[in-house]
Parts: sequence; C-alpha cells; structure tokens
Amino acid sequence: MSEEALVQVKDLKMHFPIHAGVLNRTVGAVKAVDGVTFDIMKGETLGLVGESGCGKTTAGRAILNLYHPTGGQVLFKGRDLGAESPEKMRQTRRHMQMIFQDPYASLNPYMRVDEIIGRPLRVHGLVKTKKEERDAVTELMRKVGLNVAYRDRFPHEFSGGQRQRIGIARALATSPDFIICDEAISALDVSIQAQIINLLEQLRDELGLTYLFIAHDLSMVRYISTRVGVMYLGKMMELAPSDELYEQPRHPYTKALLSAIPIPDPPLERERHRTLLEGDLPSPANPPKGCRFSTRCPLATDLCRQTEPEFREITARHWTACHFA
Repeated sequence: MSEEALVQVKDLKMHFPIHAGVLNRTVGAVKAVDGVTFDIMKGETLGLVGESGCGKTTAGRAILNLYHPTGGQVLFKGRDLGAESPEKMRQTRRHMQMIFQDPYASLNPYMRVDEIIGRPLRVHGLVKTKKEERDAVTELMRKVGLNVAYRDRFPHEFSGGQRQRIGIARALATSPDFIICDEAISALDVSIQAQIINLLEQLRDELGLTYLFIAHDLSMVRYISTRVGVMYLGKMMELAPSDELYEQPRHPYTKALLSAIPIPDPPLERERHRTLLEGDLPSPANPPKGCRFSTRCPLATDLCRQTEPEFREITARHWTACHFA
C-alpha cells in the first residue's frame, strides 16, 4: 500500500429533498451522508461498514459522482470531480468503476456475456476492431475464472457467483485504478463469497487496484480490508487499521457491532458478552442533536446530547467521533 492518497473525500454531504403538498414544496431533507471525511490510499482496500440505512452505498455513489453531492469535495488523483465538465468526467469514469450488489439485476438480461463485458471497451474507444474486442473479452473472462466457451450465453444461464464474476470482468474492462465494491458478496452463498473475496484480493495484487469495499458482514470485511470505517446515520464514527479496529475499538457503536459477530465455538459463544442497542435507528430526515448515536449509546451524557463530537485522530491513524474515546 502506498502513502499517496488516490481518493480524498472532504466533508462529503448527500441530502435528498423531501417534497410534500399539492405544490410539491420542499419541507426537509434526508441527510443520507452528512459531512464524511476520509482518504483512500493507492493500493489499499478500505472497508466501510454500518447498519442498513447508514449511508454507505450513498457515499459510494456520491464518490463516483453517480449522485451529485450536496456539499463537500471528492478528489481523484488530486482532481476535484465536482468541478469537472461532463466530457472530462466521462473520461475520468474510465478509471473509476463499480461492482454492484445484485448480480441478478445489474446485468442486462437481453445481452450476451461478450456484449456485456465488451460494451465498456467500445464506449471508451479502447478497441478498434471486432477481433481486438473479442480477444480482450476472452482475456477478461479468463482473468475472473469464467469459461470462455460460455461467452455467447445470457445472464440467466449462470449461477449467482458466475454472474458476479461477469460484473467484475465488466468493471475491469477499462483498466480502472479504483473500484467500489457495493455489497458485492451479500447476495451470494457463503462458500461462493469466499471465492469472490479471494478473486478480488488476487486482482488487487496483480493489477494494483484500490478498493472501497462496502459491506455489512464484519468478519469478511476484516479479512479483505487494510483499514475499516464505521458509519452511523450519515456520519463516520470510527476509522482505523483493520486489526486495530477489531481488537481495540474505541467507539461504543463499533463495540456493539463487533459484539454481534458470531464466534464459531459454542462454549465461547455462550459465555461472551453482547452489547444490545436499545431503540430504533433515528430518521436521517430528523437526526438527533449532538452525537448521532446518543439516543442508543449506553455511555451517553448531556454533553453527548448537546454537542456533536469532533472526528479526531486519537492515536496514529485511528480516528473516532466520541467525547469519551
């Protein structure tokens, strides 16, 4: 992993307006991402975890400019993506790709595999002849472990794991530097998940890729990630090197998440202490004052309910947003 930041996210905000009434007036906003800051170093895998609805996927899409951010900046190789023209952004997108969550919905059911993988090559002008395209598709299929004889088949003729390999091949077609894996394994069987994770690691090392790995399976995130960020209600709660975060979590929310990871040893599983969070996740349209986690935190005080904690570095490369970390 390099010490050079490939992607820099600065105070990123993504608010979706709420409209109501006959006149369709704006009456508020869902603050899906509300001031998130982090860097992704060249060659690393940054894991991003949290409960459903915490803003992980929205943050990923805003980084790629699939959603135009409400506020903040996203810098890719030092360039501000929000300031780029549509034509320049189209060129930049070649170097930033996404592997989607659902391998059943993310592939066009009316296109054959060679068309699905070959389309990005044609769109970005990376091949000049049909033979070049066919050779490139063959190489990509081999790279992700797909039988080249299946190139004329449609997506419904493949299993879930094979479809996700098609999605990975499509993402690799433009030779990107940065790939966002948005819950890329959550729809797959556990045995297939391990195969896809191993494939992603192999491709990262072989091609020098950088990943943002969005997931809710904390044990799998630890396996693949260099660093892990924990989000809650649109805010980053903690960010640290993977092993350090799992062994020495500083934020109460991180501790609660980690305590929910099952231990594959029945006696240990029965004896361990779990931190149960009371109450429901507050609405991102009306987040609590002060610390977002204060309504469910067992350690919350009046300070937490009134003053939002600063996201600060408490030890080397370990950041957290808690008054009592």
